[in-house]
Amino acid sequence: MRELLESIARALVDYPDEVFVNEIQNEKSIILELKVAKDDMGKVIGKQGRIAKAIRTVVKAAAVKDNRRVVVDIIQ
Repeated sequence: MRELLESIARALVDYPDEVFVNEIQNEKSIILELKVAKDDMGKVIGKQGRIAKAIRTVVKAAAVKDNRRVVVDIIQ
């Protein structure tokens, strides 16, 4: 899941070298914290959060195969 999120985020931003994903695992869930450059925040979130919602949907769909719950947090 981490690699998927990183590749999606790197494709969207102007500064792909500043994309970092922190992974926190529990028994049944994974929390992925996405951190991008300050100038790229709008590109990752999108208008009214549409891109962020789409990213979360894709990552959650990939997690269904592993019977895991994934939460994607976009942080500064």
